[in-house]
Amino acid sequence: MGDVLVFNDTRVIPAALKGIRYARDENGADVKVDANLVECLSPNTWLSLARPGKRLKQGDAIEFGDGFTATIVDKMETGEIVLAFNLQGDVLEGALDKYGVMPLPPYIARKRPADQSDRETYQTVFAGNEAESVAAPTAGLHFTEGLLAALDRAELARETVRLHVGLGTFSPLQDSHLTSGKLHAEWRRVSPETANNINAARQSGQRCVPIGTTALRTLESAATPGGIVQSVTGPTDIFLQPGYKFRATDALVTNFHLPKSSLFMLVCALMGTDVMQAAYGHAIKSDYRFYSYGDACLLLPKAAERPPFLA
Repeated sequence: MGDVLVFNDTRVIPAALKGIRYARDENGADVKVDANLVECLSPNTWLSLARPGKRLKQGDAIEFGDGFTATIVDKMETGEIVLAFNLQGDVLEGALDKYGVMPLPPYIARKRPADQSDRETYQTVFAGNEAESVAAPTAGLHFTEGLLAALDRAELARETVRLHVGLGTFSPLQDSHLTSGKLHAEWRRVSPETANNINAARQSGQRCVPIGTTALRTLESAATPGGIVQSVTGPTDIFLQPGYKFRATDALVTNFHLPKSSLFMLVCALMGTDVMQAAYGHAIKSDYRFYSYGDACLLLPKAAERPPFLA
């Protein structure tokens, strides 16, 4: 077999909700609320972004549909709210499926509302059965069943990891992130079989190629300094910045990211800031499409800069 492509097989939930916060008293007014779930905290509790944040406070109830409500149980200093739903488990998942829409990035949602077609196009064809991501692992959106079959014919190996995409992936960088060197934690998993297969491939001289930054961050968070990928389950807050020495990543397929984001810092760490600035300059000049529904590129560090495999 050839090089190993590593995909994030997380599934995106219809995490964008519209609701009503009814008037608190007879002199008040109803408020329309847009909520985007960003992290599952318990079977019925989610951290959420919401607008208009200034008109929401702890204790407010929001109705999202017939028999589907949530209470604001906390309001964070960073602006997020914590919603406690009146449903949980499979019943809550069914209500989200009925009343929610796919959480398109703001630069798309400002131009058009999410529609039924986004449930297919904003989901990878290899998504698994755990729906907890609030954004797609967008590099994976390029891969169709036909392309996956072509990769198999070319004898490229395929492995999957899972990282539930949340604030750690897409939120704007804050000074606190730069100071702490950590992002918002996101849940991820690398199975023992996947770890063993990647290690065996790299030991035999094949390259490990994550498809997207979420797959890369999952692998790097699971790798030892010697480049051995270990089986892990649980949260990671890994923040990859220039100067980081990659442990298990030999190349990367990724989209073009927002400036001043953790994702752009990640690709600069892999390739060098000068290289990435030149690449992005070429992409802009050539009218490449950026961000979630945009184009992808293959990043190949110089052989001398790729991590060795040390058994």
